Amino acid sequence: MSALLLAFGIGVVAGLRSMTAPAVVAWGARLGWLKLAGTSLAFMSSPLVVGFFTLGALGEFVADLLPKTSARTAPGPLIARIVMGGLTGACLTIAGGSSAVIGAILGAIGAVVGAYAGYHARAGVVGALRAPDLAIAIPEDLVAIGLGLLLISRF
Repeated sequence: MSALLLAFGIGVVAGLRSMTAPAVVAWGARLGWLKLAGTSLAFMSSPLVVGFFTLGALGEFVADLLPKTSARTAPGPLIARIVMGGLTGACLTIAGGSSAVIGAILGAIGAVVGAYAGYHARAGVVGALRAPDLAIAIPEDLVAIGLGLLLISRF
């Protein structure tokens, strides 16, 4: 049961930052925290995949600060979050000995929840504090990273 909750949780991380979830999961697989060897998702531990997702996450942190960046709830960014939530959710359920399909579904649902909750929370905090978006974006990045690490450390 806990792997299912973790799959939903990593989906929430993907909803906050689409590339942070797979970067954290890839690092977890690479470091041996997540046991994906011998599964269809073993590729997540390869140095190339770890590097790709890490660079993607770093690029997303920068892109999120740009004024022309699309909202995470726009169709393109939302679809990317759903795909990454599904991928990472499947990784966590496989590592936990559960169904990859159920993990992918829970991760995708978590991504939608995370995208909309994160969007509304960030807009609300920016408005309430009358703070620049940048002042909230960076702590949100840290929350996504921290939550992702917390979730994969449960294995």
